[in-house]
Amino acid sequence: MPLAGGRGKSILHRRRNETGTRSVLPTQNSGVEGFCRDCLVPSRPGAWRCASCGSPRLVAHPELDRLSIAHVDCDAFYASIEKRDDPSLRDVPVIVGGGKRGVVSTACYLARIHGVRSAMPMFKALAACPQAVVIKPNMEKYVKVGRQVRQLMLELTPLVEPVSIDEAFLDLSGTDRLHHAAPALTLARFAKRVEDEIGISISVGLAPNKFLAKIASDFEKPRGFSVIGAVEARTFLAAQPVTLIWGVGKALAAELERDGIRRIGQLQSMDETALMKRYGVMGQRLARLSRGEDDRRVTPDREAKSVSAEVTFDDDIAAFARLEPILRRLSEKVSARLKKAGIGGRTVTVKLKTQDFKTVTRNRKLSDPSQLADRIFRAGRDLVERECDGRAFRLIGIGVADLVPAEACDPADLVDEGAGRRAKAERAMDAVRARFGGEAVELGLIFGIDRRGRDR
Repeated sequence: MPLAGGRGKSILHRRRNETGTRSVLPTQNSGVEGFCRDCLVPSRPGAWRCASCGSPRLVAHPELDRLSIAHVDCDAFYASIEKRDDPSLRDVPVIVGGGKRGVVSTACYLARIHGVRSAMPMFKALAACPQAVVIKPNMEKYVKVGRQVRQLMLELTPLVEPVSIDEAFLDLSGTDRLHHAAPALTLARFAKRVEDEIGISISVGLAPNKFLAKIASDFEKPRGFSVIGAVEARTFLAAQPVTLIWGVGKALAAELERDGIRRIGQLQSMDETALMKRYGVMGQRLARLSRGEDDRRVTPDREAKSVSAEVTFDDDIAAFARLEPILRRLSEKVSARLKKAGIGGRTVTVKLKTQDFKTVTRNRKLSDPSQLADRIFRAGRDLVERECDGRAFRLIGIGVADLVPAEACDPADLVDEGAGRRAKAERAMDAVRARFGGEAVELGLIFGIDRRGRDR
């Protein structure tokens, strides 16, 4: 039977009942007591519907009471929030994105039926689904809802590892006493609570490790609850394409294809040392994940690797004189985030996207780590200016990586006195903005550019 997302067919005998719950092993007549996801009442082994409420959304699996690692993913997050806040959109295809020249941030499932996907250029999305309602992203609202969901997660376990604004890994090991239930039932209660209190739905993947939990959460969206057990993992993975393995992108997939490796089962039969010789460090990952082995722990408060900001233009821009003030505004946005987090970085990276959607990235390592907009902008400006050779760009972005604590940033520059003066001026501007608002004082260079980096 095809897997979610068209990932091929499993060679195992797999059953999918009316529940929307998937298990790689048969869930019927397994002798394992499960429960109903709607009323949370225990279900009889082999039952197709809940004896209490009649719901078909049952959960059963031979390892159900022994699994504790979960991946939770909000369904069509931005679009779901917009539909929640405007009931007239409930039965309408909704695309959340940045206007006709931007890309799709999220599409609801009705729009996805027509072929709309995240990161798709908006003009292609509208060609595929012309009847869709397009809504500009409201990140402030989405972040608020994401925090509400995260808070409910933390009531289940302190071991919550955010992956993005709308998804996270959870480790519920040892929480049975606290919640008076196995992790599976605790997660079902959580999913129901998110729907009742926040008004959006989530999908849950439950497994013995993070790799398998992430795969499971993609099976039955929306409102999915899928289980992959340790016993079945290796056999289940064998039939899947190598692209299912975390870290196998287009380039590595093409290299594996050239070597005649298309299915995970082929990797399972290969020696780990041989894979490492052929594919380096990635070879070890291929060997272990292909067998369903993943010893990564769920780590709370995962550190950010970079801080960045970008903007997609309504019309392509080729002139450096027009790109420069936008870059400065984005640099200030990145700087503000760094200062708020009490960090800075050693490497400045710029990103440009051309008319034909090709992405250009360039980076420069600073002599000392920085969190100052002035230093970030000056490094980025030089990189962008070199790329302005007549090409027009539809997107520009800038970011800072190699993050360090603020205490290690921006030492006094005894060589460049001008840098010291600019740093003092910037900190004075920060103080004014903190007291009177973000636009209380601005450089003339960015006058007319709004906080998102667009023309006012």
